Amino acid sequence: MKKFFEDIKKDIKFKSAGPGKKLTEESSSRPEASQAAHSKGASRKAPTRGAQMAGAAALARIEQQHRPKVLTSQDAIRNQVKRELEAEAAAVAASQKNTDIEASGVPQKDPSCFSVAGVFFICPLTGKTLTKTEREMHIKEAILLRFSEDVMEASVMMIHTFNKDKEKVKAAIDIISKYIENICKNPTEEKYRKIKVSNKVFQEKVSVIEGSREYLQALGFESTALPVDGEDRTEEYLVLPPQEPDALEQIKVDLELLQKGEPIRAKLDRQPQVFRPSQNATNFELPPDFYNLTAEELKKEMQLKNEIVERNAMLRTKAMREKDEQRERRKYNYALLRVRLPDGNILQGTFLAWEKVTALYQFVRDSLENGWQPFELVVPGGQKLKDDEEFALNECNLAPAALLIFSWDAAVLSDIAAAGGKTDVLLKAALLENIKSMS
Repeated sequence: MKKFFEDIKKDIKFKSAGPGKKLTEESSSRPEASQAAHSKGASRKAPTRGAQMAGAAALARIEQQHRPKVLTSQDAIRNQVKRELEAEAAAVAASQKNTDIEASGVPQKDPSCFSVAGVFFICPLTGKTLTKTEREMHIKEAILLRFSEDVMEASVMMIHTFNKDKEKVKAAIDIISKYIENICKNPTEEKYRKIKVSNKVFQEKVSVIEGSREYLQALGFESTALPVDGEDRTEEYLVLPPQEPDALEQIKVDLELLQKGEPIRAKLDRQPQVFRPSQNATNFELPPDFYNLTAEELKKEMQLKNEIVERNAMLRTKAMREKDEQRERRKYNYALLRVRLPDGNILQGTFLAWEKVTALYQFVRDSLENGWQPFELVVPGGQKLKDDEEFALNECNLAPAALLIFSWDAAVLSDIAAAGGKTDVLLKAALLENIKSMS
């Protein structure tokens, strides 16, 4: 009987002991935790009236806040281009940092000793002079600003400039052209005025091209949610409202604008400069911008100079020489050319290495007071360049720099002299106003 009552007591004690615990835990941990929880619950108080009022005021402010602005198409473009420009700026900064690190082993020259400050470009939209790293970002910003002036023109610029793959751009333009042609042939057919945004061809060929949707919206297409047959949902369509005959004619004009569009590219700044007669005309110190080489490659180039001298002394086949010449041409993106005039003055300009000889002739002709008068240019070695030469400057061994000799056409010059005429002033006054001495 005694054992029976002891078992009952143990059973009651076990049930009142609370949740179980691991054998490895200290026996005192549970009571302390229980006491702490009890004291915490006992110390919890209801919020004061002031706290309740502050909380109510905070909730009211949250409820009164404006909802996020729904972005329009132009807002979306601005934000997208802004993100792209920020990413490009970060990439350029990182690249510049890496270049600086790589160039640490290459002897650095004082910028003032260079024959030209660098390579610069002119934005065709703003007229601003830009460096190589600035040009692409600046043109994107300039196109973006055009949306506030002419949405159609800006969207065409965007399609041709922002997308680098020309084949994909052409494929998208072909599909858009088909849309427009079907609408113009069947102006009363509603099905031709609707483009299903989720359509596979539209998604893979048109939607992926930046500016394509903006162009369609500029034509008059509107984003519309239309019900799906037999389903309780809608899908997005681009829908063109019914068009009057005059509007259809304008759409044809806008389509031609798209088809004939060209990428907006910064134009190379020739940086025309005139120098007084100097014996240093054949001395060129070119900045790194002229070279299509990394800093490490430039360092290797300096180490290979002695090897080049030895190689030139070797007997080599014609094929070996041509291969070396082609490799040499690819090193340079630009050419700094000087032309010594009959009065001794020297005209200088910057060119792309792959520009044709005709571009050089045009530059000189535009700089002359009498641009109509025929002249000739002679390269080092005595060979005459023809005005209609189709060879590139680097193919004529004029890259990265060269001094050419200018001479008037002898027959025309003798006719002018026989008639009592003179050709004293060669260059335009605007160029002579900024004439410099060559250091």
